[in-house]
Amino acid sequence: MSTVHMLDYVAGNVRSLVNAINKVGFQVEWVKSPSDLKNAEKLILPGVGHFGHCLSQLSKGGYLDPIKAHITSGKPFMGICVGLQALFDGSEEDCDVPGLGLIPVSMQKFNDDSKSVPHIGWNSAMDTKIGTSGNSSFYGLNPSSKYYYVHSYAAPYTPGLLEENGWSVATATYGDEEFIGAIARGNIFATQFHPEKSGEAGLRTLGAFLNGDQFQTLAPQTSLSLKKSDGLTRRIIACLDVRANDSGDLVVTKGDQYDVREKDGVDTGGQVRNLGKPVDMAKAYYEQGADEVTFLNITSFRNCPVADTPMLEILKRTSETVFVPLTIGGGIKDTIDTDGTPISALDVATMYFKSGADKVSIGSDAVIAAEEFYGAGEKLTGKTAIESISKAYGNQAVVVSVDPKRVYVSRPEDTNHHTIRSQYPNAAGQSFCWYQCTIKGGRETRDLDVRQLAKAVEAMGAGEILLNCIDKDGSNSGFDLELINDVKAAIKIPVIASSGAGSPEHFAEIFENTNTDAALGAGMFHRGEYTVSEVKNYLSYRGFLVRESEGDR
Repeated sequence: MSTVHMLDYVAGNVRSLVNAINKVGFQVEWVKSPSDLKNAEKLILPGVGHFGHCLSQLSKGGYLDPIKAHITSGKPFMGICVGLQALFDGSEEDCDVPGLGLIPVSMQKFNDDSKSVPHIGWNSAMDTKIGTSGNSSFYGLNPSSKYYYVHSYAAPYTPGLLEENGWSVATATYGDEEFIGAIARGNIFATQFHPEKSGEAGLRTLGAFLNGDQFQTLAPQTSLSLKKSDGLTRRIIACLDVRANDSGDLVVTKGDQYDVREKDGVDTGGQVRNLGKPVDMAKAYYEQGADEVTFLNITSFRNCPVADTPMLEILKRTSETVFVPLTIGGGIKDTIDTDGTPISALDVATMYFKSGADKVSIGSDAVIAAEEFYGAGEKLTGKTAIESISKAYGNQAVVVSVDPKRVYVSRPEDTNHHTIRSQYPNAAGQSFCWYQCTIKGGRETRDLDVRQLAKAVEAMGAGEILLNCIDKDGSNSGFDLELINDVKAAIKIPVIASSGAGSPEHFAEIFENTNTDAALGAGMFHRGEYTVSEVKNYLSYRGFLVRESEGDR
């Protein structure tokens, strides 16, 4: 098996990249010191998080000059995400830290107020030369494919500027902004997207680079097909609630209002509802075209050492065959190990990232942190799980999972919390309500509304909100549109709609009537009532842009 060298200079999920490299027939040899670069034939520079931090780490480690020497020598070099950004002059993210300066453009933050930031999801990588000089694309990029992006800063695209200097450029659009999604010249190839998280399309691109297959001929593309392929797709996420059953086996389960046991009187005698094995189900959803897979550990496996948490093994095994983003939630907090050793939330998150997770989801601890934030006069402490993890890994790695429930009042003046006027009055005829945050799986309410929470965790550095709704959970009656719109109006970061999905029509409804960034399904998929593919096919039929699975083409 041929070897590629990889430089892991920042924290992040590199296990998935290693698995992807193995999948296309190569093995990884780690660069552990600057001198190792002299022996590298093919070099990959992955990166996540803050531009200034990443470049500073390279500089402090003595890697900048050896990287430049590798590139200058003509040996193959690939940069991924911040690894791409490192090739440019610099970034608005940290104006005091220069890039390698190989490309005379600087990164800029997405500035359209109508868009969520970070830019998270599946977007295009459209070769700018297709249609003007034949149908030859570089490194397997295809205008009909989608690739997974997660970033707040991008290189704006100016037509012809880089092409005139010999660069091949592929772009994506986000709102009214066109930016560089991939770029290549000679021995250099770099992607803003993550090929290891871009399914079969990403594996094809990664394999093309490693095999030196720079230019490929594509089937003729019509202007109509190119237009259809352009832009950010609607994300469909499959969520798996994982816990140990009464026999100690890990199973995917689903309940109504957080009750995951079979009802009394059935043959199972009230045992934990078993809908399947986590790794097998995650792979099935990936093959159906799920854009992301989320695991929610709903027991936290409190009686075992942290390093032996069963969910770590689930992530390791899943990341070997599932090449889309993986999120893990449950138990990510400051804790005490079984031997009495204190372990920080950052340490727990690090274990998950090293096992294959791309994001961690924080629930009850986020509510407590938000209460402390407001109690301190809206001041950050820098010590919360959200702050410490986002500082180390970037805000795109932190999801906050919210479990609010409706509280109806007769008048807005009857509460100190933000209210909405609902189209759905309660049995008492009250039409005003506020959304109360809960903790401990919805079992305990707090004097905090969902907008307060959303604004607080955004300030702390969360990159996404997973917005559940206790009133809708298990109802199969559709998402709470009013809740989604209320939260989306309050924050800039992306929101994932959750709870209540029971049919493909519900996904169309949420995308048509809200600005949600993604929608999540669970029970309807687990019970086999609908597949992810059926939901996506229906959305496509209704005119929504979705990522097709490679097998659908």
